[in-house]
Parts: sequence; C-alpha cells; structure tokens
Amino acid sequence: MMADLARSEFILGGQRSGKSRRAELLARDWLSTSPAHRAVLIATGQPWDDEMRLRIARHQADRALRVPGMSTVEEPLALADALRRHSQAHTVVVVDCLTLWLTNLMMPADAAQAGDEAAVIAAGEALCAAIAEAQGPVVLVGNEIGLGVIPMGREVRGFVDALGRLNQAVAAACERVTFMAAGLPMVLKGNV
Repeated sequence: MMADLARSEFILGGQRSGKSRRAELLARDWLSTSPAHRAVLIATGQPWDDEMRLRIARHQADRALRVPGMSTVEEPLALADALRRHSQAHTVVVVDCLTLWLTNLMMPADAAQAGDEAAVIAAGEALCAAIAEAQGPVVLVGNEIGLGVIPMGREVRGFVDALGRLNQAVAAACERVTFMAAGLPMVLKGNV
C-alpha cells in the first residue's frame, strides 16, 4: 500500500521519473478501499503527431493494466471546469499533466489562439480555486523543467518561467507535494 491519499497532491519531476505511475497507483489504492470509490483521469495531452498518438496509446494501455477501474476524460484547455465537473466525495480525480495543459494554453497548434500572459495566469488561478473547492481527492501531475540550463529562445524561456509560476501556485494550493526522481517519491510538503 502506498501513502495515504491526501485531499490534494501535486506530483512533479522530470520525464520518466515515475510521476504518472505514482498517481495511478494512488488511484488504484483509493479504488481498493471501498466499492463506492471511483477514479477519473483528466488527460490534457493532444495527439498532434504520430509520435504523440503512440505515446498516448501507450499511456492508455499501461493505465488500463494498472488501474482498470479508472475512467478517462480528455480536456486539453478547460481544466478547472473539468475538475469541478468530475470532483465528487467518493471520486479521486487525477490530472495528467499540467505541463501539457500549459503547452496547450501557451503554444496551441493554431498560433492565433495562443493565450496571452494574463489569460494563462487567470487559468492557473481558476485551477487553484478548483483544487480548493474539490469535493474529493485530487492528484495532479506535472513536470519540473527548471533544473537544467537556461533555454536559448525567448518563447521557451517564457514557457519555463510560466511553468515555474504554475508549479509554485499549484504546490501552494495542494496539501501534499511529492517530487519524483528515478521512480522514488520525495515528499516536499505534507505528510508521507
């Protein structure tokens, strides 16, 4: 059995650090504690190219094996609204992932639809409010990408800065924050 499920937990780390797996195992454990419990995954990724379509299919197959009782809702933009719609006392909501959600807001395929800084900040604030209002437990997954070198391009630096601000806001809104490295959880905030 993993750690007890917090009312809200933010799991962050690098790529292939075990973030999604930990979130799924928390949901699996939640489902095992009561037949009345439900689990919903809000997926933010969009299949823009063949590689991403394969990646999404692999995540779906892996998730089906690890957490067969979890349903999936795809929501690339209106994340706060989706969280409010699906949050219930007996339902854990897993959001995977905040990094792709922010990418969808800041760098959509249709560049004319790109969110300005104020819109991105407002969307982050709405998400934090939805976390605070959640009726049941919420587990959010996101990447920590600010540990490497400073990116060369203005747009990439802007994205790294925006993700850092979003991560700080979500961490402040959550009861527990867990950093994943090499598949190992390190609790940064809250109880184990």
